Amino acid sequence: MHVKKNIATSESGFIFNPSTGDSYSANPIAAEIIGLLKEGTAESEVKAQILARYDVTAAQLEKDWDDFVNQLTYANIFEK
Repeated sequence: MHVKKNIATSESGFIFNPSTGDSYSANPIAAEIIGLLKEGTAESEVKAQILARYDVTAAQLEKDWDDFVNQLTYANIFEK
């Protein structure tokens, strides 16, 4: 899974898709995840970092991850 190269992001969580003109606001953890993915960090490494930094179980992370990926896929943020 890769964030499209033309997707603009900011540290504050602003996400802009210039292809569609759509913009989104992400919470700090979501912004961190998108930033890591945009840098090319592997999905498994992103998950490992989240598990190490935040008080979340692996099961909850997987559930939330799937929801998050579905939202970003619907928003046309990922390359296919």
